[in-house]
Amino acid sequence: MKPPPLAGRKTLKRGEARIGKQRASQIVPRARLAGPVPWVLAIMIALIVVASAGALSLGNLADRARGELSGALTVQVIEANAAERRAQTDRAAELLRADAAVEDLRVVPEEELDALLEPWLGTGDAGDAVPIPALIDVQLTGPANAEEIERLHNLVAKEAPAARIDAQSSWLQPVYSALSALQYLAFALILLLALTAVTAVWLATRSALANNRDTVEIVHLLGGTDSQIARIFQRSVGIDAITGGAVGLGLGLVAVFILASQFAALDSGMIGGGVLDGSDWLAIAMIPVAGVGIAVVTARITLGNALRKML
Repeated sequence: MKPPPLAGRKTLKRGEARIGKQRASQIVPRARLAGPVPWVLAIMIALIVVASAGALSLGNLADRARGELSGALTVQVIEANAAERRAQTDRAAELLRADAAVEDLRVVPEEELDALLEPWLGTGDAGDAVPIPALIDVQLTGPANAEEIERLHNLVAKEAPAARIDAQSSWLQPVYSALSALQYLAFALILLLALTAVTAVWLATRSALANNRDTVEIVHLLGGTDSQIARIFQRSVGIDAITGGAVGLGLGLVAVFILASQFAALDSGMIGGGVLDGSDWLAIAMIPVAGVGIAVVTARITLGNALRKML
């Protein structure tokens, strides 16, 4: 039997038009791609939403803490003699108040220091048993850099030689380092989850194409192009990705709100600095959109490579 003649250009175009008008579900049943893919993507998107919210919250927390403490200083008057300690504290406070770079100043009362040390030193006048440095909280109009600290130290050194000035932000440097490490960990987790989602789409697309190989070959013989066939599978992947992205976003937001309420119950000023703002919520809302785009592009590339090797 002689093979059928090759279709001419006009015949091929008619075949392309005819294939293009057919419903995708008649060629590739939806059940082929439905399976676990939407739920795998939903889990990945939900985890990415939680990790992204955590990373953004940690970034806000560190930025706001740095901003609040950038001009904050602590002056310690380290003197064993109580009377001399009080005198030097008063002289240092007077000099600092008169300085143009000082916006606000507060001498911490001894009763407040005793209350802070009570869990370790017990009740009563702890200052009589253990010499406690006097503290002065200072807020500058500008940043508390090394040059400004040195200038203020020279200002009070003569009248209060026992005074030591430190930037409050330097005390929290280990905390900033820990927050940065947690941010990097969250970003690494996001990248790993994204690669997992891409792998899931790649496997699902190749599996669907293999299950429909005979149908694809017939469509090729009828004049269908690789691009038309790819669009059929790509549409199914897109539907799965949209479904999984919507479900994942909902699950992720529920988890974020639950965690936020738990941290809010701590009633800590520092933790309150990690509240997400409008741009953060917009970035989180774009996660499923980016997920759908990545899934569709992955399916398109996978199908293009597979179809070129098929015939």
